[in-house]
Amino acid sequence: MSRQTNSSVKEDSDFSLKAVPAAARKGFWSMFVVMLGFTFFSASMSVGAKLGNGLDLATFVWAVIIGGIILGAYTGGLAYVGCDTGLTLDLLAQRSFGTAGSKLASVLISFTQIGWFGVGVAMFAIPAAELLGVSPILLVAIAGMCMTASAYFGIKALTIVSAISVPLIAALGVYSMVLSTIEGGGLTAIFSRSTGSLTLLAGVGLVIGSFVSGGTATPNFVRFAKNNAVAVATTVIAFFLGNSLMFAFGAVGGAFTGKDDIFYVMIAQGLAIPALIVLGANIWTTNNNALYTGGLGLTNITGLRQKPMTLVSGITGTVAAIWLYNNFVGWLNFLNATLPPVGAIVILDYVLHRADYRAGAAPKHTVHWGAVAGVIAGALAGNFLSFGIASINAMAVACVCYLAAEKLKYSKQESNR
Repeated sequence: MSRQTNSSVKEDSDFSLKAVPAAARKGFWSMFVVMLGFTFFSASMSVGAKLGNGLDLATFVWAVIIGGIILGAYTGGLAYVGCDTGLTLDLLAQRSFGTAGSKLASVLISFTQIGWFGVGVAMFAIPAAELLGVSPILLVAIAGMCMTASAYFGIKALTIVSAISVPLIAALGVYSMVLSTIEGGGLTAIFSRSTGSLTLLAGVGLVIGSFVSGGTATPNFVRFAKNNAVAVATTVIAFFLGNSLMFAFGAVGGAFTGKDDIFYVMIAQGLAIPALIVLGANIWTTNNNALYTGGLGLTNITGLRQKPMTLVSGITGTVAAIWLYNNFVGWLNFLNATLPPVGAIVILDYVLHRADYRAGAAPKHTVHWGAVAGVIAGALAGNFLSFGIASINAMAVACVCYLAAEKLKYSKQESNR
């Protein structure tokens, strides 16, 4: 490593190129606020509205519980690895995919998260512009600059923004849900309007798919946790509680109004201005996390510090926001099936080669071809298999490919002895 890079590491308060030291670790509530803000995402409320329009009450509850357990197990595993090592997802990928191979994981996650940042900016700016009668380009520029500025300051800013927005979205969501329940004659009556177009398996798939992509970035945040118990507890509770609340808020309002976009659900309930303010703050928290993750990915690719790379990510996402919103969601959904295999392989490699992740241990591979092949095969399985749940299919195929490569490697080693 060059002298310049070493200097950059020392100046980098977010430890983007090394493990988080004990002195910078945080307790339960600080981490819980960040992770809950991460899961309080407007898009999850829109997924909830789709669930509410497609499932009856009992099936909805089971879909949320089963999907939440699977999502919590996946993110909880990543939380343990991230906290135990103190490393970002990109630095973990250097161990499991190799120093050069990790750039594949970084490209996938940074590209996806920068894309979702742009979509999130437009998701707020376009309806807000319609409501206020102003140019969406102006609102995109203002929102993008504000979100980029707060993400630039790293984990401290994420904590502050989350602490403000989480209570706001919780209050508005509860109010919207109670209003729908009272006017609709109770939850059973509301969900009886469901079209019944979704199966339980499809509902579980929507629950998992709504945040499995973002959940892959869990180590980037919980590496700051004081200990493994704090990391796993805050992550599992946040993903299970946060996602379940988002789905419930969206499902009840969606089933009552028949709309599947949460912004328009709340407009139909006469909550346009509160929705504008609160959903804007809500998108801000998740966009901050997306931009922070995108910056870390670019750091691994370029070797430059995280803060300048966050600015690059924010500017790119802001400039392309409206185009991304109109053209990129389908491609982002394709990429969503490529990220779960990355997280699954990181967890599996950590379990099998834990010593490689200890402090001071250097990555052993330039490219771990089994891990790379696993991501490619997993992505293909997630996108093209017509049965099961896409993200589960992707992770299962990725792990099989990785284990097959490991078996082949050890067989060769044994034969050479």
